[in-house]
Amino acid sequence: MMDLQVNGIGVTVPEGTTVMQACAQAGFIIPSLCSHPDLKVKDNCKVCVVDINGEIKTSCATEAAHGMVVKTFTPEVVKAKKENLQKILEVHPQDCLNCARNQNCELQTLSETLIMRDVVNKPQQLPIDVSTFAIVREPSKCTLCLRCVEMCNDIQTVGALEVVDGIPQTVDGKLLSETTCVTCGQCALVCPVGAITEYEQMEEFLAAVADPDKIVITQIAPAVRVAIAEELGMATGSLDMLKFAAGLRQLGFDYVFHTNFTADLTILEEGNELLKRLKEGGTLPMLTSCSPGWINFIETFYPEQLDHVSSCKSPQQMFGALAKTYWAEKSGVDPAKIYSVSIMPCTAKKFEAARPEMNSSGYQDVDLVLTTREIGKLFRIGGPHWDKLEPTPFDSLLGAYTGAAVIFGASGGVMEAALRTVYEVVTGKTLEDVNFTGVRGFEGMKEAEVDLDGTKIKVAVANSLGCARKIMDEIKAGTSPYTFIEVMCCPGGCIGGGGQPIPSTVAKKCERIEAIYVEDAACELRKSHDNPEVKKLYEDFLHEPLGHKSHELLHTHYTPRNK
Repeated sequence: MMDLQVNGIGVTVPEGTTVMQACAQAGFIIPSLCSHPDLKVKDNCKVCVVDINGEIKTSCATEAAHGMVVKTFTPEVVKAKKENLQKILEVHPQDCLNCARNQNCELQTLSETLIMRDVVNKPQQLPIDVSTFAIVREPSKCTLCLRCVEMCNDIQTVGALEVVDGIPQTVDGKLLSETTCVTCGQCALVCPVGAITEYEQMEEFLAAVADPDKIVITQIAPAVRVAIAEELGMATGSLDMLKFAAGLRQLGFDYVFHTNFTADLTILEEGNELLKRLKEGGTLPMLTSCSPGWINFIETFYPEQLDHVSSCKSPQQMFGALAKTYWAEKSGVDPAKIYSVSIMPCTAKKFEAARPEMNSSGYQDVDLVLTTREIGKLFRIGGPHWDKLEPTPFDSLLGAYTGAAVIFGASGGVMEAALRTVYEVVTGKTLEDVNFTGVRGFEGMKEAEVDLDGTKIKVAVANSLGCARKIMDEIKAGTSPYTFIEVMCCPGGCIGGGGQPIPSTVAKKCERIEAIYVEDAACELRKSHDNPEVKKLYEDFLHEPLGHKSHELLHTHYTPRNK
């Protein structure tokens, strides 16, 4: 243990603690631009300097030592902080009003904290990259913190970004669409400024609402439900869902549904697909297919293993197909007039909706994808007073859901939901305890063994693309011991998607996961096959899982990507 003083206050910290961490323990937060609680020390911005035994040093990269005397506020320290920040501001575009991160920008906040005035500014003028139509990269705004490079290379192992002469750029200076980018948007979550953001489409939504010939409907993903409150200045998971529905109607949506409905449906289709593969000797292990960033990843890096992927579309795309067929038919609505908007935690969902395969309804199944951040901005424009807004119910036919659908938003949730149904289908017994806690948690890799009436199968959950790569290498080598594997592209699952509220740290993701399991536990129905509207869908329209119509509308194929 190290005993040191911070601004005259004694503090004891374990060996290996940084001065920045020691200061925080003593009650002093050191401003920084390149530090991130979930990433490695960068020591790039030099704004976190403090006085250590009479010398000006960066607090993020200096380890606390016994007897150290630290001062966080002296004229010399303030001068050094401002000089280092000045170097960044000199080349950063002073265009805050036109930036997606306005009022949620670490550089903007830091500049106000250090009272930066009269900055001489000669901004860079570099091309903006919108080639993926999912995320936008504006290198002129880059502060050289290198967070995005670590996220892309070390955590996601995608390798679309590299560092050349200390400057992050796309590999070989290519457009993002020409690199191995999978549009997961994790780089946008850790970027301190607006150098990487989602491709905003709020104007397209407003244009659809203004069109009298369009019937604008929406679906809300499970992970959005708990995170949207953060965008509105509330505690995670605290926004009542019926008020959320009422707020969406105020924005102009004609009908409001749940992606949870098709999450339950996905379990029926995917669970039966797994059982069919087990019985008929199909390709195993079977890999889930709900995460579009993950699908982009396997298409890019392991195209020869695509037979392992479930043919099920994601819940978003299943909903889109059913809205313009089943719901349109039952509601007497012309499907050509339906404008289907999904509210997602994910930037890759924008890419997925535009895939040429996703038109089995005869139209583009999902017309527009808005992220959690985008819908939060629309709410701020609309200005609903949530305390006074009267709750409204979600619409029927595509609105009922179970607790199994709710947990889709967390890493391990798809696996747990599938096991709840597969167990009862195989054994014919009622599952008394539906909590498969072995696949829960934020760990990178989770595994469990499940006894299906005498047949034991091993299952695994990969939390992030870095973990998915390890699993795929095992499959490629023929050494995988698993029967069924869930892969979620983003760390933490969809609750950590690239379109979620910022900050999106591990601590915040854990809060969202907790809120999801609280809602699941409160649900009257907690198994997907008990969803009454899903049962009615099969009775009236699909007839059976994996049947002809299901195959036509709910299943797809994936394509190798040679980048």
